[in-house]
Amino acid sequence: MDVCGILLHMLQAPRSSLAMYLIDLQSQGRITFTRDEAIAALGVSEGAFLKAAGRLQQRRMLVNPRHGFYVVVPPQFNAWGAPPPSWYIDALMRDRPYYVGLLQASALHGAAHQAVMECQVVTDRQLRKLRAGRSWLTFHVRMDIEAVREGIVDYKTVSGTMKVSSPELTVLDLLRYAHAVGGLNAIARCLNDLGETVQGAKLAALAVHFDRTHVQRLGYLLEYLGHTGPARALHRRLADMTPLPWVALEPPSRHHPRMVTPLERSERWRVLVERYPEVDQ
Repeated sequence: MDVCGILLHMLQAPRSSLAMYLIDLQSQGRITFTRDEAIAALGVSEGAFLKAAGRLQQRRMLVNPRHGFYVVVPPQFNAWGAPPPSWYIDALMRDRPYYVGLLQASALHGAAHQAVMECQVVTDRQLRKLRAGRSWLTFHVRMDIEAVREGIVDYKTVSGTMKVSSPELTVLDLLRYAHAVGGLNAIARCLNDLGETVQGAKLAALAVHFDRTHVQRLGYLLEYLGHTGPARALHRRLADMTPLPWVALEPPSRHHPRMVTPLERSERWRVLVERYPEVDQ
């Protein structure tokens, strides 16, 4: 963060006490605060604070993605209206268990094909979609998030750290939340990029916390894409569940209705393949 540029930009703003409060925050390495924190620090009424915050928001120096939660906008992100979510997601979610996952985590772990349009967050309750500047934050529910704690890692960011799903948890989540990641082709492209980073033992340990159908589909796709090591680990995990019920690789939808005769019946995974994924080379 360019502290000198921030200070110059802020000092050119109206000399309100809130503007000086933001300067002080950034001198401490912080860019987030709550409404209650600012009111207590400044000794002002809620109305006075909201008026001052509104003026700074109009100048694109402050953004309010959630009621009572504010993010300072450094000058280099003025055109974007907010810094990237990675700069403030940990502070935003400090009262809830969470991790950044799905396509965002895939990109962080090296999925080169993935152009991330939103920050996808998994947490233990349904939260509404948020917008901060040009960025969107979407939330997906996992009630038993503590069950996959071993698959959540700390990822270093410009402003500190954030919780991110490991490669193993990420690939399992791609199947669990297939509707949120763009379907079969998008999943296959991510798996193709991430397969070499996935450790079989860790993947198998996490797989017990996922539906059998997700594990079958993931195992088939990993093997289809040539990532035989993690695929074998998943198959061993499924061995105690034989005979497995059959499952479609791609659940039917209006865009991909069920075919009468599948292209392939994978006896190994008990997966019915009605179309093969398209993977860019």
